[in-house]
Amino acid sequence: MELHITGDPAADKLLSDDAFALLTGMLLDQQVTMESAFAGPEKIRTRIGSMDPAAIAGYDPQKFVEMFKESPAVHRFPGSMAGRVQSLAETVQNEWGGDATAIWTQGDPDGPEVLRRLKALPGFGEQKAKIFLALLGKRCGLRAEGWREAAGHYGQENAFLSVADIVDPESLSKVRASKQAAKAAAKAAKTAGH
Repeated sequence: MELHITGDPAADKLLSDDAFALLTGMLLDQQVTMESAFAGPEKIRTRIGSMDPAAIAGYDPQKFVEMFKESPAVHRFPGSMAGRVQSLAETVQNEWGGDATAIWTQGDPDGPEVLRRLKALPGFGEQKAKIFLALLGKRCGLRAEGWREAAGHYGQENAFLSVADIVDPESLSKVRASKQAAKAAAKAAKTAGH
């Protein structure tokens, strides 16, 4: 599996090779561009020397925030997002034995169960969990029964709705356009409602 999300070969390789890095990129994917969010794990790995959940969970929280702030910043909200990444690392370490892939493989779960497990993670709401489930199914070879249905419209074939649908610069542009259209529609609906 090779992911092409960030435009940075080292960052994409880390996402392709390390399930916890991919999970962390998904966590960081809010209020910043997708490329920036998914490049975050490589910045963390470079700066602290590891993307191991135990190492991140055990890192001094204040120093972790400072590392997030180093230029270029890991995220535009370093304080809250550094805390979320450490909470995620702690959960993966304590509940999944430090193995992020166990979340979607342990006990051979079906799609709805994987979705339930993802939603139980710190910082993963319904939408983020569905997008990540679609990413696992479309790009990472997840074969859990019913994953497409559990991922909702993000699981649709040939949809360009999220990071799950990015394979190259062209698909990235399509996803960006559909996200902008969705934002515009939501804004228009909100305006119409007032």
